[in-house]
Amino acid sequence: MTMPEGLERVLPEIVGRDMFDALVIRTDFSDDESWNAVVGEVRRPWGPDGEFPASVQVVDARAWSGATADEVLAAVDEDEYLSVVFLADRHTMQSPRRALLALTTVWEDDGDLDPVYYQELIESPEPREFRAAPAAVHSVHVNVTLGNMGFAEFAVAASAESDQVLRPV
Repeated sequence: MTMPEGLERVLPEIVGRDMFDALVIRTDFSDDESWNAVVGEVRRPWGPDGEFPASVQVVDARAWSGATADEVLAAVDEDEYLSVVFLADRHTMQSPRRALLALTTVWEDDGDLDPVYYQELIESPEPREFRAAPAAVHSVHVNVTLGNMGFAEFAVAASAESDQVLRPV
């Protein structure tokens, strides 16, 4: 969906998300079968032996159709407890792994950084996104939320895979 120039899309507010719920937003409505498979995977128990129940909020509303990563990030900006959001976009629906787009909601504004102290960060910013298999969603969400691992660590792990998709850790 393309917005006329000068108009900004207003996406619905996400309500009722618990701090530990992973947030998965559907932005592509081209393949219900793939979407249902993604939802089934993210709702399965996770962990080494499947010992943790899935805690996920799935957003499946056509108002999000075609939303870009930037639009989604702007829409979820008010959720101070959200560190990562997962998008089921066109790539997700078309890829055999159904890889979701993981986006960090936390980043430094390079314009506010003093180049004397932060030159390396300015020249090599932290990654803002990577692809993750649905089975990896909970591990990424929980570890980033708790600060056990940083978003960049998961992005590096994803980039080391031949298909650039993070698998369950």
